[in-house]
Amino acid sequence: MPVTSNFIPRSSSVPAWTDLDRWHALCTGKACPICARGEPFDVIATLSASWLTMPERAPARGYVCVVSRTHAVELHDLPESAASEFMRDLRVVSKALTKATGSVKLNCEIHGNTLPHLHAHFYPRYAGDHFGDGPITPRAVTWPVYGDGEFTRIRDAVLEAWGGSMPGTALPDK
Repeated sequence: MPVTSNFIPRSSSVPAWTDLDRWHALCTGKACPICARGEPFDVIATLSASWLTMPERAPARGYVCVVSRTHAVELHDLPESAASEFMRDLRVVSKALTKATGSVKLNCEIHGNTLPHLHAHFYPRYAGDHFGDGPITPRAVTWPVYGDGEFTRIRDAVLEAWGGSMPGTALPDK
């Protein structure tokens, strides 16, 4: 089962691109669930070139995903200015997430194997976490990863650390 509803459920380990017609429709945006909805699920903030999402059902405490507001498959598919803005958003999120979680390391991963709409996963790493010195493996996670009230505290700390102070950024309406 995927971590968040933005991703296409997989019934096996067969890559999404084995159905070339479906893959092409996803890559062009015609079948992209994010584009069809207008934004991803679990948005907690809108940054200059992306949305910051934070699902409660997550593979790690403090997990966030930065999703491009422009449909692109790869970073190099974006025009130079949009790619630069997306990278600035990643830097801002990285700094805010580190401050909010107190993590010892952040893993930042860009894949798009399941959903080819440019997005970057941030996995805070903690001393003694379940994954040791290996990568985060969402399929190996036992949910929930948050204790009572912990998700709200971390989400609010991320938003406070970020502060919404970048031009062109905003918190979602509540």
